[in-house]
Amino acid sequence: NTAHMNKVIDGPIGQELLDKISNNPKAGLVGLCWMDAGARSLYDTKKPIRTLADLKGLKFRVMGNPMFVDMMNALGGNGVSMGYDQVFNALQTGVVDGTEGVPSNFYTQKIYEVQKHITLSNHGHLAYAVIVNKKFWDGLPADARKILELSIRDATVYANAIAATENAQALEKIKASGKTTIYTPTPAEIDEWKKALMPVHKEMESRVGKATIDAVYQAAGFVTPH
Repeated sequence: NTAHMNKVIDGPIGQELLDKISNNPKAGLVGLCWMDAGARSLYDTKKPIRTLADLKGLKFRVMGNPMFVDMMNALGGNGVSMGYDQVFNALQTGVVDGTEGVPSNFYTQKIYEVQKHITLSNHGHLAYAVIVNKKFWDGLPADARKILELSIRDATVYANAIAATENAQALEKIKASGKTTIYTPTPAEIDEWKKALMPVHKEMESRVGKATIDAVYQAAGFVTPH
């Protein structure tokens, strides 16, 4: 959930990942902070999705990242990598049965007009890294860098609040349209989703590192449901 996400990115784990950006000599970048975009949910045109069985045989558009494709496949659907600008037409024509993302995007892009069901699965959470050119950053006076470091913290709180508000308002507007059913999975159903995604976590250990994944679990007191 969002509280867990913010605890991760605002703590030692988030700082460690920013340091990986800053300490990469080939990147020429400095990582300043993370800004939250919100929890991701499932949207589809076929039927309400309440259990993993409901995902069987459905094609879902995901971002062009192997992790997202593997995630959708592990949940029982078929992950289809596709550019975001193609989503509306793909849903409208039946090329895909659904997609996933944050409510604010689906409201502003009017995707709710061509899909019928939302499941508030919170299956993923994205945060954006705020980065700056290292040469520019190192060229600033030390006092200016300090002011900017303090300011970016305030900006993060402000931006996260905007994201939370916009996502909540978008969900209410979508609900008010009367075109979409909205389902919130039960804790037991969410546990089944977690179990299904454990193989993907395991697969990503070689990319992310087991220690980092374990630290994410521990930040929420989360015990892996093997």
